[in-house]
Amino acid sequence: MDLFVKNGIRPTSFRKEVLDIFIGEEHALTVQQIEEALGEHDRITLYRTLRTFIDQSLIHEIVMPGNIKKYALCQDCQVNHNHGKHVHHHEHIHFHCKSCDEVFCVDTDIPKIQLGKFEIASLEIQAHGFCSSCAAKS
Repeated sequence: MDLFVKNGIRPTSFRKEVLDIFIGEEHALTVQQIEEALGEHDRITLYRTLRTFIDQSLIHEIVMPGNIKKYALCQDCQVNHNHGKHVHHHEHIHFHCKSCDEVFCVDTDIPKIQLGKFEIASLEIQAHGFCSSCAAKS
């Protein structure tokens, strides 16, 4: 409930159910994974809920190669309003396991990047390899 208040989201039973799915996972989720965890539900309500969660910085969207979208609960993400637009900054790397295909948000120090005459509005860093579970299996 505190996350809803902190992010200015009106709590509903469906939103609580969706949030509980994110809280119960350590990796990012596809819409299909969320739908499987929910069971029977209204797809339009789910997409509206995800959009609300993104707009209010409760979750963030990760776009993987091949335009595959995954969603993760925001931990230490920062939100700025740049030129009247909502800009979501991640201070972490998105790690994609090449074996299990899961994506994890990994907190690490990210160096400040300067691009001369360009102003960075958002920055995403992705790393690919093997998570500790998959590495232990090989």
